[in-house]
Amino acid sequence: MERQRLRCKEGYAKDQGMALFGVIVLTLLLSLLSAVLLQLAGQEQLSASAAKDAAVAQHIADAAADMVMAWFHTPQVRPPQVSAVLNKRHQTSTGSPSFFDPAGRSQFIGTVDRPDLVLNAAKSADDRILNDPVSGLFRSLQDVGTVRSLKVYAPTTPGLLSTVDIAVAPARWPSAQYALSMQLAAIDLPALRAGVQVGGNLGWPQNGQESGALVHWSRLSVGGNLVVQRLEDIPALTALASVSGQGYREVSVREDRWCEVWTGGTVQVMQPPVGESQFPPLPLNVHGGQNPTPGVRLDRWGYEQLKQIALRYGTYLVIDRNGLLYPGGVVEVGQGVSPDEYFRSGSAGDARGLIFIDTLDRTAPRPDNLGVLRLSAAYTEATLVVQGHVVLSPSSGGQSLSVLSPPQPGQTDSTSRIPVQLSGIHLNGALYAAGDITLDQSTRVFGAVVAEGTIVPSTPGATLEVWYNHEMSQGLLRGLPVVLRAPGTWKVRYS
Repeated sequence: MERQRLRCKEGYAKDQGMALFGVIVLTLLLSLLSAVLLQLAGQEQLSASAAKDAAVAQHIADAAADMVMAWFHTPQVRPPQVSAVLNKRHQTSTGSPSFFDPAGRSQFIGTVDRPDLVLNAAKSADDRILNDPVSGLFRSLQDVGTVRSLKVYAPTTPGLLSTVDIAVAPARWPSAQYALSMQLAAIDLPALRAGVQVGGNLGWPQNGQESGALVHWSRLSVGGNLVVQRLEDIPALTALASVSGQGYREVSVREDRWCEVWTGGTVQVMQPPVGESQFPPLPLNVHGGQNPTPGVRLDRWGYEQLKQIALRYGTYLVIDRNGLLYPGGVVEVGQGVSPDEYFRSGSAGDARGLIFIDTLDRTAPRPDNLGVLRLSAAYTEATLVVQGHVVLSPSSGGQSLSVLSPPQPGQTDSTSRIPVQLSGIHLNGALYAAGDITLDQSTRVFGAVVAEGTIVPSTPGATLEVWYNHEMSQGLLRGLPVVLRAPGTWKVRYS
């Protein structure tokens, strides 16, 4: 019996030893597993942190690329260090500024080693230009990272505008750089180089039918004859003229620093000065009898060119004989909408882009295929190309705008432009009509207006008063891209 108890104790001790050994082994395995899990968690944390930094860097690079493209669209925000490089240096056959020479070659000719424009943050002067927290080009990005370099040089694909290389570093990991390269394509839009342009006569030689076009800050170009009520209706050209948002009917003497009048035919005054005929001596800023030599410079927008641009980058509409509009080029009974639905902008900045209204039969304009578009929206911000006639009848007081005058006469520096507050503006942009423009109500415009026919008031005393937007002389039109990223050219790399 005693021997049996001893054997039981020995067996129990052996079982305890095995259990203890199992616990030790299990503890060791759990320790190893914990170490592995901790290491994996650390690696995941590092990977997540790296991915976050990469995402931040990509956003910085995207923002920097968008800012470079904005420089092309908005010259007044360009820094002086890059403005000269980005200005258009060539001209089209019609005289409009262009990025390309007559052979279609881009003005950007540099290489990656010798770019047209380079800013490198390794140089303290360039670093201040790029990243200075007060004046740097990319100071808005300082909380998330810095731009290390910026290059603009020739495109690698013929027909494109340029290559842009940008390198950035996130603030949390400044030694890691993210670089992108992209190529830009350009839309060479035709410029509008005068505030009001009319292909035919402007005004008729009878009371109440004189010209109702009033132009600030630019030329008035008339292909035919010009008829005005009084000689004083033509603004005097003087460098001492006030630059303000006051309309000509709000001042006792009409003066302007930029206004000149060019007509192909005669200038007739219905109420001439005492003792003068209806064709009195004209002020020095009025140039009559220009046709056929040397001619009046009128900007013509090609039908097919603008149609294709609208189909790709804007809004393409067709019109019926009732003035209703249809998207997509198909007139369907009961589907037409009023022009106000497309043209009404809620406030400044609510741009509608390029809106192209085709002829009745969707072919090039002729006298027998022109529709009639009635514009009655209180405020429209757009570039309107109407292959027909237009009736201007704004419904209310318009919009107040903060704008810049053109550069001072004889200067090109943007710092010479004067801030001006305009009120009662009904159209902020451009209006191009292949036919006539009829004034049912007085209309104020910031931008430019072109009628291949004429501009005529249907209501006595109705006027079209235009403050010229100087950007349009460079082919910069509201809501239309000047440059865009060329598809398939976006490349990124990490280092």
